[in-house]
Amino acid sequence: MLGPIDQHLDAFRQQRSVQAGSLIISLFGDAVLPRGGTVWLGSLIRLLEPLGLNERLVRTAVFRLVKDGWLEATTQGRRSNYALSDSGRRRFEDASRLIYAAQAPEWDRRWRLIFLIGELTAKEREHIRRALFWQGFGALNDGCFIHPGADLAAAFDGLVADGLGPYLKNLMPLQAADARTGLSASNKDIAEQAWDLGDLSAAYERFAATYLPLLVALSGDASAGLRDEDAFLVRTLLIHDYRRLLLRDPELPEVLLPTDWPGQRVRLLCKDIYRRLLGPSERHLDQHLSLADGSVPVAGPTLLARFRDDDPLLSLHRAG
Repeated sequence: MLGPIDQHLDAFRQQRSVQAGSLIISLFGDAVLPRGGTVWLGSLIRLLEPLGLNERLVRTAVFRLVKDGWLEATTQGRRSNYALSDSGRRRFEDASRLIYAAQAPEWDRRWRLIFLIGELTAKEREHIRRALFWQGFGALNDGCFIHPGADLAAAFDGLVADGLGPYLKNLMPLQAADARTGLSASNKDIAEQAWDLGDLSAAYERFAATYLPLLVALSGDASAGLRDEDAFLVRTLLIHDYRRLLLRDPELPEVLLPTDWPGQRVRLLCKDIYRRLLGPSERHLDQHLSLADGSVPVAGPTLLARFRDDDPLLSLHRAG
């Protein structure tokens, strides 16, 4: 095994606690969804065991994900297949437009605003704020939330999915074009007011410091000793870590970001590593990802479109 890859996998295994549910969702979206979206529980357990997740931990996490509406089960004899629910699939497909995009989307220079209207308790306002935060919205104050490119209809659908449908009557969505004068605040001033990007920038830098040695190890002849299983494990952790970063990223266009923002550099790093791991990791999945009846689902064409400039998901996102 390659030294940096060995160290990376060992570091994950030695963690005192692992958010197994979040890791399973990353695996479903990255590896299972392109192969039809369904996997036998026993196969899932075998795929994750080399990362130090035992059978009991995986079963507990899967049952919790079913309870929380992320996964759904179908039985076949004494075995069970699991798939992303309609809601879970929608959530990951929305995330996929960011995870596997070759580059950041362009900006139409219009702000998307959501105003809170009417009487709401502090607790209700906080619930709405947190739900919008996870959709990338920043806050100008406790009654105005803003984003440069969000789909407002999708944002409201997300609030309904989060159980906040009764509060839609208290939300006013608007779009606003830049009409400033030379003496007024700039778009970048608005971004600095609405988002604290310092912690996110530091997280991107930590990601780069963690994964750059792996890219070196995977370059040229140095990758000759890479096993298919290790390629799959590193690919899973790569997308898991990158997905968690993007959950915190409001996806601001470049014109609104601080100078030397590391987001696009990290995106290219993730793309380069992923494309190098794709072939051997798929060979591992061909051998070890199966359904309850023993059949092995094959990957669809969307897999090869990931991180490509002509990715149809990226084109759809830009059009939206």
